[in-house]
Amino acid sequence: MQKTHTRNHLHPHLRKLVLACLAVTASAAASASTYYIASTGSDSAAGTLASPWKSLTYAQTKVTAGDTVYIRGGTYSITKGVNTCASQTDTVNAILLNKSGTTSSPIRYYAYPGETPVFDFSKMTDDCRIKGFNITASWVWLKGLEVKGVLQGNYLNHESWGVWINGSYNTIQQLNVHDIQGAGVFLANGGHNLIENTDSHDNYDPKTSNGAGQSADGFGAHIKAGYPGNVFRGCRAWNNSDDGFDLINAYSSVTIENSWAWHQGYLPGTSTAVAAGNGNGFKLGGYGGVYDANAVKHVIHTSVAFLNKAAGFYANHHPVANDYFNNTSYSNSVDFNMLGIDSSGAAVSLGTLRNNIAYKGTTLSNTSGANMRYNSWDLSVTVSDADFQSVSTSGWDAARQSDGSLPVVKSLHLVSSSDLIDKGGDVGLTYSGSAPDLGAFEY
Repeated sequence: MQKTHTRNHLHPHLRKLVLACLAVTASAAASASTYYIASTGSDSAAGTLASPWKSLTYAQTKVTAGDTVYIRGGTYSITKGVNTCASQTDTVNAILLNKSGTTSSPIRYYAYPGETPVFDFSKMTDDCRIKGFNITASWVWLKGLEVKGVLQGNYLNHESWGVWINGSYNTIQQLNVHDIQGAGVFLANGGHNLIENTDSHDNYDPKTSNGAGQSADGFGAHIKAGYPGNVFRGCRAWNNSDDGFDLINAYSSVTIENSWAWHQGYLPGTSTAVAAGNGNGFKLGGYGGVYDANAVKHVIHTSVAFLNKAAGFYANHHPVANDYFNNTSYSNSVDFNMLGIDSSGAAVSLGTLRNNIAYKGTTLSNTSGANMRYNSWDLSVTVSDADFQSVSTSGWDAARQSDGSLPVVKSLHLVSSSDLIDKGGDVGLTYSGSAPDLGAFEY
């Protein structure tokens, strides 16, 4: 009799983590507790609403899987981390979250409803790199915080980070990360992390060793192989000196959806270009301009880029064709730049582009060999201001809706008379009418 075999496709590290956490899920759920911290609290208190703790670091020593910590509004000024600099090229963890939840009992660190906790790291004086939040745990949910002011200690390193993630199955929601001297939110490793409805803006790294502005992205994901399932959803990046979203050196596939990136590559708050800042809205991969046979495909859809110093959407010498579906690129230096690389190291055009709009700026670059159909430039349609309810580039940083989702804007949404409606091809995304519309916003 022939034997049959089934294969578990989880990476060994993730499989081990899942099995270990499942073993304690039931007991954790039964004993879940709720705690509170406040900037006016005390770590010798009871951790209740009436008698809250003071620090997130202390709270983490007390929680177990399934617990929730509510963080009251106010400013939490962080002046020192959980470790100190062993050298000028060392890294200090200002807040370390290394205690994991489980698949059905995550540990939740939530802003208290209706309040905004502000974590300010600008008074740290360490002479090395700093991670504001270092999340090495898995099944942790972080929601509703403002994170700002993480500094670089000297000129020997590339950058510091606002939020650094090195675990799996974490959910990061409704963060406002800004004024970081390096990347705002950085996925270093781990799989199945969701970064949702989060903003990262006005980041600039004046002391980066390879040139001021070179490493202050809004969002970055440079994860190793074997850690799939990472998603950026409903996120915004603006006024960052380097790129809005940067997937360089990512060896596991990343998906970006329903996200916006504008005005990258400039000194925050100005129209002064930063020489070392790359200035792309969405940089989808690449391995430093070198061909890598282990490259993976990334996916970006229903996203918008405008007014970026370089490209709105950039392949960055990626060795395989990424998917670019239903995106809108407006008035970037180049709207879509599909510069790839082949196994000989030669420049080629790589990308699968469907249902996209490119308007104003230089529409296309390095696209002669890309797989393109149903886009505004390869159909018998004409794009003009009249196709949109508005082409305003202001108001995109408006307050989010009460559930954390992106604000409602009219700009770059189609009007009912536009010939860009029902002109797309079915790529598996939801649409109305006889066919998908072109661009990020279905009419």
